Amino acid sequence: MPTVISQYLEKNIFKLVSRVAAGQGVRAFTIGGYVRDCFLGRPSNDIDIVVEGSGIDFARAVGEAAGKGVSYFKNFGTAMMHYEGDEIEFVGARKESYRRESRKPIVEDGTLRDDQLRRDFTINAMAFSLNEDSFGELVDPFGGIKDLAAGIIRTPLDPDTTYSDDPLRMLRAIRFATKLSTPELEFKIVSESMESMRRMAGRLEILSKERIAEELNKMLLCSVPSKAFRLMDEAGLLPYILPELSALKGLEIVDGKGHKEIFSHTLAVLDNLAEADVSAVFEKPNSLGSTGGEPKLWLRWAALLHDIGKPAVKKYVPGTGWTFHGHDLVSSRMVPKVFASLKLPKDEKLRYVKKLVWLHMRPMALVDDEVSDSAVRRLLFDAGDDIDDLMLLCHADITSKNPEKVRRIHANFDLVQQKLIEVEAKDAIRNFKNPISGDYIMEIYGIEPCNTIGEIKEYVKNAILDGEISNNFEEAESLMRKKAAELGLKPCK
Repeated sequence: MPTVISQYLEKNIFKLVSRVAAGQGVRAFTIGGYVRDCFLGRPSNDIDIVVEGSGIDFARAVGEAAGKGVSYFKNFGTAMMHYEGDEIEFVGARKESYRRESRKPIVEDGTLRDDQLRRDFTINAMAFSLNEDSFGELVDPFGGIKDLAAGIIRTPLDPDTTYSDDPLRMLRAIRFATKLSTPELEFKIVSESMESMRRMAGRLEILSKERIAEELNKMLLCSVPSKAFRLMDEAGLLPYILPELSALKGLEIVDGKGHKEIFSHTLAVLDNLAEADVSAVFEKPNSLGSTGGEPKLWLRWAALLHDIGKPAVKKYVPGTGWTFHGHDLVSSRMVPKVFASLKLPKDEKLRYVKKLVWLHMRPMALVDDEVSDSAVRRLLFDAGDDIDDLMLLCHADITSKNPEKVRRIHANFDLVQQKLIEVEAKDAIRNFKNPISGDYIMEIYGIEPCNTIGEIKEYVKNAILDGEISNNFEEAESLMRKKAAELGLKPCK
């Protein structure tokens, strides 16, 4: 593990805070995540300053010395300032106590040690002194530096107290174990904390759904997100958070035949997607669009939920084995319920996840060399601009332990990708817009809005998707007139 690098404390903000603290005769420290990341050698722009005194008054003095504006949050006793690319938060050292029915603490002024005691984990309770007589000294009363080196997530207080006071800390423990783990060092939650979580799982009910969703989103954006969901399952938290995912656990055997364990498969798909999402390992030079850039949170949600409908449709057929017919449609219909239960967005993000879950089986049907252009057009039409993300999800959905099978399916999907490119180049279906509008039909035939207009538009759309006519106004308009005549309409112009 890297040791502290001097540049972490060479920032001008620390020198400024030190001068102001000396001038006011108070003690100030930087604490928490910035200190932790300093020892891990990770860049950080979030700096927490704790002062033994009024955090707001101290922030005001620092702001004046820096010539910067400060935002004050009096209800929380905190203040925020942006300085040289960093976000600085100020708070007065405090001690906290809790009522059982709420995670909102009763706050009193306190010392640095009081403030460290209220921190969630030992690795987040370390502080650097910013005082002139001890500048840069590590204040670590709970052995956070040793826990960091050993990859241990541990609470400063008895875990029952920590998790009962604020049950969100259970999810934070899991997130940090997931986020901080590397191939060289896996972070683990100590056994007494895991046991405490099992006892305290019911306390999750006092949390707002928004805070739970915020933690889940952060877990999903980790490099190996499956670790978080396995830990939630092991700690007994998953049924309180995502019962639909918990329901995927288990393996049923009939006549000696068992199906794939859906929970493990889902997490493997999630990890495959996370790897591909970040490194674009499946991206081809001739792909329909780039898969690089920032991690795609909502694509990862689609991976997590893509098979949640399988338990509802699971069936054993003698001579055939286990089937899950229609699970793609059932899973997509369950997505809005999951989003509502966690108060996730109800906008285009929900529609995006629902659509990808619904379509995730469709590309496999296009593998056959004899597949029609019509089927390809319809997939392009249904997926639209999300076709690239859909193909990324399909590649990630390959979790066989047989290397030859994996190679073959990836190769098949490459063929599908090529078909999509060829049809898109020829027919421009991805962002399909019907050449015939309802307004045009009403104008030509002098009619008011009615079901007949929709029938004509649908007829023209299907003819284009089926390849009966090209995607242009002239052929669409000719077909419109033919269909309208069959329906007894006569043009008025």
